Amino acid sequence: MMEKMIFGRYVPADSLIHRLDPRSKLTLIFLFVCIIFLANNWQTYAIIGIYTFLLIGLSRIPIRFLYGGLKPVLWLVIFTFLLQLFFTREGHLVFHWGVVKIYEEGIRMGFFISFRFFFLILMTSLLTLTTTPIEITDGLETLLAPLKKVRFPVHEMALMMSISLRFIPTLMQETDKIMKAQIARGVEFASGPIKDRIKAVIPLLIPLFVSSFKRAEELAIAMEARGYRGGEGRTKYRQLSWKWGDTLQLVLLVIITILLILFRS
Repeated sequence: MMEKMIFGRYVPADSLIHRLDPRSKLTLIFLFVCIIFLANNWQTYAIIGIYTFLLIGLSRIPIRFLYGGLKPVLWLVIFTFLLQLFFTREGHLVFHWGVVKIYEEGIRMGFFISFRFFFLILMTSLLTLTTTPIEITDGLETLLAPLKKVRFPVHEMALMMSISLRFIPTLMQETDKIMKAQIARGVEFASGPIKDRIKAVIPLLIPLFVSSFKRAEELAIAMEARGYRGGEGRTKYRQLSWKWGDTLQLVLLVIITILLILFRS
């Protein structure tokens, strides 16, 4: 399970995407989430797809590695497609068998919503794969710095997000260990009736919650022992540097936005 987990996992490499400033990558993700809703036909989704896979190619993350990590999510994408396919009742009737009716608009919306969901997952995964949790924390704290004027706890929120991303792979590894221990004791997670499978999850969740609370307590004690008192008055060892590549990728995103508006139906 740990080998296939990609969300919250950092893959070290010397690529153009890895060297980008975390502030530009966070801005890129935020703007990408906004502009992807401009896509509403095959041309615009083709532009989004080319742009997404171009960034993946520049990151030097192997496609096979991404595919292995996204396998569990692909079922959710397929479910989204089927949901739109069977419940959208607009356009010409394409297929009719009993109570099953498939319309032309259902097929179109199924593909478009699934593509949108898939590209969003790829881009957010690319952020965590090419950026360390510490860099995400520093970038997020810098971007949200103006909110400090209204007494918003920017440092604390950035720290919580960083810890969450850091411990996702750890919790997955802990889950894998507990599952193997339960399987060795005869628990069946992948076979039997649905009712028995649900019951089998309970012995998995209880030790996982206990372990998570214990890990959180140990982390809190360690931070207090090192004199952590929040972000007030703290200095930074790592200094962020905005380079030409960061400006170039934002310019490229602006060009993509213009193309989406021009080719939009």
